[in-house]
Amino acid sequence: MGSLALIIKREYKARVSNRSFIIMTFLSPLIVVGMIMLITYLTQLNQAGKQTIVVVDESGLFYKDFESTAEIDYLDLSPQGLDTAKDLVEEQNYFGLLYIPENVKKNTSGVRFYGNEAPGISTIEGIEEQIETKLTNEKLLDRGVDLDLIDASETLVSITIEDFSGERTSKISNWIKAGFGGGAGYLLMMFIIIYGNMVMRSVIEEKTNRIIEVIISSVKPFKLMMGKIMGTTLAGITQFMIWLLIGGGLLTFLTLFLGLDANTPNAAMGGMATTDLDKIELILLDVLNLPLLKLACFFLIYFIGGYFLYSSIYAAIGAAVDSETDTQQFMLPIIMPLMLAIYVGFFAVIENPDGSIATIFSMIPLTSPIVMLMRIPFGVPWWQLALSVGILIATFIFTVWFGSKIYRVGILMYGKKPTYKEILKWIKY
Repeated sequence: MGSLALIIKREYKARVSNRSFIIMTFLSPLIVVGMIMLITYLTQLNQAGKQTIVVVDESGLFYKDFESTAEIDYLDLSPQGLDTAKDLVEEQNYFGLLYIPENVKKNTSGVRFYGNEAPGISTIEGIEEQIETKLTNEKLLDRGVDLDLIDASETLVSITIEDFSGERTSKISNWIKAGFGGGAGYLLMMFIIIYGNMVMRSVIEEKTNRIIEVIISSVKPFKLMMGKIMGTTLAGITQFMIWLLIGGGLLTFLTLFLGLDANTPNAAMGGMATTDLDKIELILLDVLNLPLLKLACFFLIYFIGGYFLYSSIYAAIGAAVDSETDTQQFMLPIIMPLMLAIYVGFFAVIENPDGSIATIFSMIPLTSPIVMLMRIPFGVPWWQLALSVGILIATFIFTVWFGSKIYRVGILMYGKKPTYKEILKWIKY
């Protein structure tokens, strides 16, 4: 067996047999699923209580006009007056009191909400909308405008979106595509950060324990660095697959255990209007029309290329320092391209996936693994994909060569924090 294969095997065994690795492999899915279930429970608990808002309307315009919702009940106590209503709110521990003055048509700033705590944004906006609608209608009536005529004249327009082949799509198609692409890009970024740091810590650990001096006597630095990167990659993929199996199985089990009725969605859809069902159908068609196979294939390609690219940088940094604390000065140049890629993806790709900004950043190797994955659902010419992958592979090869130069000198340097100037000198050795 070649020396590279031996290093990969050694690194893989060292990672997967580590106690903390084993614990987090099986504990992480439990924590994530537990958090999902806790958030779901707390959300339901937060929506379980119904709030009561007392209304005192001195203008007489809104008598029982406020529409109660699933979260809010409106109780009209206008005949009892403001002071009595305030006492009743405090006595019955109601959520709040809405006061509408007599001259509300001329002075809308006189509307007040009394309560021990401020209402939520959606609650206050819902109240404002109902008051604004009512006052607008009253002013139109005062000017002799027929409201029934206005309602009859109201026209709703829903534009149907089709391509030139006649295939329909939904209005939120871009958000669906961005969601799939963004999820793939974000997953790749997290993998790079987590397992890239693992490569760096592995190098620092062996350097600190002086094990590296023994290893380097029988293998070239380039092969040693590649072996660490590939071994850690395999360990990371193993851990990730176990997370998917445990997390997916646990979520399925808990869903069934909680007794969610499979017929519930069908029953809910039965009460929907035809237009709502059409919208759902278009959304499902958008999901099915996504290039899922293409996205999966290029996710694998960009995952390998992007991870190897950044891991070689992490390995070089690990070789250049003596402790993990010393790595902080080098972290910003690594994290910034990843953050920039996420920013460009969500703000440039969604608005214009074929724009110059999105296209350029999908070619730059430090950002292309994330940006290009976000562009693929929108449709990318094959020549751009080929060019982007080619540049990424060439840059990866160059970075491995560049990193091995630093690695070759840095793994035997002890007791001194290197500067960027010194690291550049190492490349010339």
